[in-house]
Amino acid sequence: MAEAKWYVVHTYSGYENKVKANIEKTIENNKHLAEQILEVRVPLEDVVEVKNGVKRTVQKKLFPGYVLINMEMNDDTWYVVRNTRGVTGFVGPGSKPIPLTDAEMKPLGIKSENITVDFAEGDSIAVVAGVWKDTVGIVQRMDYGKQTATINVELFGRETPVEISFAEVRKL
Repeated sequence: MAEAKWYVVHTYSGYENKVKANIEKTIENNKHLAEQILEVRVPLEDVVEVKNGVKRTVQKKLFPGYVLINMEMNDDTWYVVRNTRGVTGFVGPGSKPIPLTDAEMKPLGIKSENITVDFAEGDSIAVVAGVWKDTVGIVQRMDYGKQTATINVELFGRETPVEISFAEVRKL
């Protein structure tokens, strides 16, 4: 299997969310694609607008007319994305899509590096930093995308799940 990378897809202006929804619906209907097309994003940024003297924060598209897709590039995935209604093509020279580099993805807040940790679900860990410092718990769930582990801690006499960053824990 090929490695999944981030690609940029050009869409008709204003069709970004529709393209995202159509690709996600296609993935939902074709289960084999779920392992090849991992994520579809329309990058947004918070912007403060002042209208009639009232400030409010709204979300605007960071790149109007573009959608980011994390996928394994092969004939099937290329065909599905390229033939989605509203897509005009991949960004790259000619018809060959070029994946984004780590340097291009960093300002977007997308982490590409795979972090490795020395613990897994079911292991006992100690929290060494943050609010839950000196707490010991058993890993219930791992989220490598957010780089967090969920452990149960006793709070007010009850077991409560808490999400802790990988950087704040060590294996016992």
